[in-house]
Amino acid sequence: MNESTPYAIVGGGAIGGTVAFHLARGGHDVLLIDADPAHVAAVREHGLVLRGAAGDQSARVRAATPGEVDGPLHRVLLCVKAQATAGAAAWIAPRLAPDGYVVSVQNGLNEQLIAEHVGPERVVGAFVNVFADVVEPGVIRDGGPGAFVIGELGGESSPRVDRLAADLAALGAKATANVSGYLWSKLGFGAMLSATALADAPMADLIDRHRPLMHALVAEVFSVAAPLGHRLEPFDAFEPAAYLPGAAPRDREAATDRLTAWLRTQPKDRSGIWRDIAVRHRPVEVHDHYRPVLEQARAGGIATPLLRGMLDRLAGVESGRAPMSEDHLTELENAL
Repeated sequence: MNESTPYAIVGGGAIGGTVAFHLARGGHDVLLIDADPAHVAAVREHGLVLRGAAGDQSARVRAATPGEVDGPLHRVLLCVKAQATAGAAAWIAPRLAPDGYVVSVQNGLNEQLIAEHVGPERVVGAFVNVFADVVEPGVIRDGGPGAFVIGELGGESSPRVDRLAADLAALGAKATANVSGYLWSKLGFGAMLSATALADAPMADLIDRHRPLMHALVAEVFSVAAPLGHRLEPFDAFEPAAYLPGAAPRDREAATDRLTAWLRTQPKDRSGIWRDIAVRHRPVEVHDHYRPVLEQARAGGIATPLLRGMLDRLAGVESGRAPMSEDHLTELENAL
């Protein structure tokens, strides 16, 4: 495989679209594969548009629906929602070239599921914290810079990871020997963001007003990570060490001050989870993010009542059985 081998981006949403745009602008051959025919048609006609504070920028990207692609695929960046991972991996497997590999550029812990379809040696892990949205077919609203790390699941260095990090340098990507530490840190941070989707208000304000609940949610996730031996990694303005058991309360409060201050600088003030419920009216992916966490907690006899309660309430809101309201956060907090 050489440097001119095309990249295949499977899933052209917020993450996939952002990655495809920057790879294309960097001179790489990119094939964007997405199940939405309108999105594909818009990219073919107008290019892939990234909308930022300075206006719209476009990049020429080849685009196709899955039914139009036979393969072989070599460098695959899988960017679909977590709940679509199994179907996408099954579609990729027979089309993956003998020397090909799949990078899970997703939220959650999806690497094992992908490996069941293509083999563990053909899976690369990645952690991305991109605040972006698809605002119309072919148009991605840029959410500003965020952390992006790529690593082999076993922690070893490799030429393919080094090449990926170099090709994605415009997104600030870097290689890591501890991708699992980033993924579990994101699950802690993500528990807070998931909780904010229960109400229609800025993420920073809700985290600020419900600090005891937010701190307890992160602590539950990290209590599951601890027996697994993961070394949690900081990213952007999130400092996982401040939310571990035994951390000084003043350090936790100071870390939350910095986190909420950073969130208030972001052009996107509500989470993608909130947007899926309130704007796009589609199922959220966080239940798939936390399923392996809850399974691990059950196996280890670790109590996670707040995480379960938050996810149950989120299921009620996304189904329409319950209204979106800050009362959910207050009631969860009162149960502490």
